[in-house]
Amino acid sequence: MARPLVERPLPGQILSMLWITETLFLADWELTESFVRASGPGGQNVNKVSTAVELRFEAERSPHLTPAVKARLKKIAGRRWTLEGAIVLQAEETRSQARNRELARERLAEMIRAALVAPKRRIATKPTLGSQRRRIAAKALRGEVKALRGKPGEEE
Repeated sequence: MARPLVERPLPGQILSMLWITETLFLADWELTESFVRASGPGGQNVNKVSTAVELRFEAERSPHLTPAVKARLKKIAGRRWTLEGAIVLQAEETRSQARNRELARERLAEMIRAALVAPKRRIATKPTLGSQRRRIAAKALRGEVKALRGKPGEEE
């Protein structure tokens, strides 16, 4: 497996690219962040500081994702997938702009990791002969029980 030319960042080191797995990363041109004023915790702070993060990932144009992964990602993203083929995530949980940024990037990474896993193909099976016979026997027994519920002497 070919390793990327860019080395994985050290803990605490901030690079503009986002690492999804050991071999998959997103380039900085694929991600756009904008900061807006948030509702929620912070008191008067929310009226002064733009702490909420809106992260936009250009998924459709990404050369790092295969078409199958993009299709699964589109299904996972749901309403967050735009008509232009981008995913827009918002994070405004904390008062810290940096923490909200980390939360949004981690949510995107989790979404892409989920899309990387191909669903298992279902193999069609049919019931065994023994299970079919047991089912029919149970139905016949149940029918007898219900037939016995009538009033006595109503036999025709």
